[in-house]
Amino acid sequence: MISIRNARDDETATLREIGVRAWQQAVAPIGATADMHDNAEIAFDNFTRSSWLTITVAEVNGTVAGWAAREALDETITDFWIDPPFQRQDVGTALLGEVEGEILRQGFVTAKLETHARNTDAVGFFEKNGYTINWLSVAYAPKLDQDVQSVGLSKQLAVEEPATYGPDL
Repeated sequence: MISIRNARDDETATLREIGVRAWQQAVAPIGATADMHDNAEIAFDNFTRSSWLTITVAEVNGTVAGWAAREALDETITDFWIDPPFQRQDVGTALLGEVEGEILRQGFVTAKLETHARNTDAVGFFEKNGYTINWLSVAYAPKLDQDVQSVGLSKQLAVEEPATYGPDL
């Protein structure tokens, strides 16, 4: 059974580990060095410890299976990580639905995110869930010593009502 809840400050190590495992899978198509792995581990540790209040967690039968974050608590999903053993088991779909609901409840009508273009599993997952690619950019990544393509995706969650004066006729 999948359940969704807010993160707790006592589970940041678990969230870091899930983030690193999912990140390793996501960057495999573009290559990752040992230094990049070490940097990612530090970054996930710092982020989960400092920003756990912005993290939503998915559990499967009481085991943390993935998490998502909205760092600024706006319409942008900044992190979305499903532990590889739990992928393709509807965990991501359940987590995404909850995060989209949070975005709507906070008054935003569009959800946005970005990933690297060769992360075809993530791009396919989000497209399957109604997201469309809005932009593509290429930037040199010094740590990889190569250009990396990124894509921005978005999904319209609600129709924005136009502001009008007076009654509708």
